[in-house]
Amino acid sequence: QVQLVESGGGLVQAGGSLRLSCAVSGGIFSFNGLGWYRQAPGKQRELVARITSGGSTTYADSVKGRFTISRANAKNTVSLQMNSLKPEDTANYYCNAYKYTGLGSRYDYWGQGTQVTVSS
Repeated sequence: QVQLVESGGGLVQAGGSLRLSCAVSGGIFSFNGLGWYRQAPGKQRELVARITSGGSTTYADSVKGRFTISRANAKNTVSLQMNSLKPEDTANYYCNAYKYTGLGSRYDYWGQGTQVTVSS
């Protein structure tokens, strides 16, 4: 059974930094990609950053240059370093892992979420 467990959220002042980590059971090599999404109250869940099994990364325009996603294969973890945080980064952050089947279907797995609050 796949489990994703996030840690590292909290309260920080604007301009500060936080590092989120996600422990992935079952081995991260079994997934085509790993990522972080966020959802603020009253808004849809949105992609923040993604890293594929080949190491390619994708970032939302709003976080480019401030956030960095990385993976530690030996530890089966994916992390999100968040610098220069802004109040608009306040949201519940979710770890995501996905894989494609031979027929092209995508399966997504989610963590329980960790709250990030940035005060002005």
